[in-house]
Amino acid sequence: MTTRRSLLRLGASLAAVTASAWVRTQPADVAFPQRPVFLWVPWSAGGGTDLSLRVLAELAGRRLGQPIVIENRGGAGGTLAMPILQQSLPDGYTLAQMPQPVFRAPWTQKVAWDPIRDTTPIIQVSGVTFGLLVPAASPLRSVADLLAHAAADPGRLTIATNGVGTTPHVVLDALFAARGLSFIHVPYKGAAEQLIALSSGQVMAGVNANGFAPFVDSGRLRLLATFGAARSRRWPDVPTMSELGHGIVAMSPYGLAGPRGMPDPIVRRLHDAFKSALFDPRHIAELAKYDQEVVYLDSADYGLSMREAYAAEKRTVERLGLGPA
Repeated sequence: MTTRRSLLRLGASLAAVTASAWVRTQPADVAFPQRPVFLWVPWSAGGGTDLSLRVLAELAGRRLGQPIVIENRGGAGGTLAMPILQQSLPDGYTLAQMPQPVFRAPWTQKVAWDPIRDTTPIIQVSGVTFGLLVPAASPLRSVADLLAHAAADPGRLTIATNGVGTTPHVVLDALFAARGLSFIHVPYKGAAEQLIALSSGQVMAGVNANGFAPFVDSGRLRLLATFGAARSRRWPDVPTMSELGHGIVAMSPYGLAGPRGMPDPIVRRLHDAFKSALFDPRHIAELAKYDQEVVYLDSADYGLSMREAYAAEKRTVERLGLGPA
């Protein structure tokens, strides 16, 4: 194990040296981009984040004059794009979505990458909140019902999330542990497959990001509570976890980043294209399908937000005792 970790660290160091050498040898007058850009989405295809990023990528690609191709790499709680960024050249042709779990994972497990050291911030896009859901035919009609079921039938309640170590998983662990209760965690690689499993009754409950909106609106799922600071404008009759007395507010902003060491002109070119696409009415309408809005930050402010999120996740992991043994 020690040898493997040493090799991983060596690989990361070599990648950083290669990237630095690449930046120094590139001519300043080469136009960017000259070929398609790849945007890695660390969730399976078909979820709300994937679909909205596809619209954003299409619009930004038009402004760049080259297509932006979405590549999905679901699993590991939304962190599988990080090794790709770490090992890619900082030439602007490899980008990735940065979900909240990438700022938490280094504090809960050993990883070879660092979400701050190994990235170049480009733009913050939006943010998701979460909802606690059950199948439409479920007899569980409230959060109180869910907790009562867990107490009455210990170890039998199944709850799905979009992965181990994700915000929903961490929040659920804290909620149940505070009451001396347990549940069976059923992780999925992304929202689409989780929502299908939940709506078909394969699991008893689930916590998911705003991508659940079409399932709730179509009557396939029942929304018991949301995790935002205030009630959703879309579902104003649904209470928040905070107002129910559970003291939970969970939000996950996300943005786009590239590999460490990207030249400023390329960062600006990408930022400007994505910013224009971000406020395009078509993209805004796509976000609205999932009860989301644009939450824009430029490259510098997004970099600051990323550093703050990384520090905040460390405090959360320490407070909840979720660090590696």
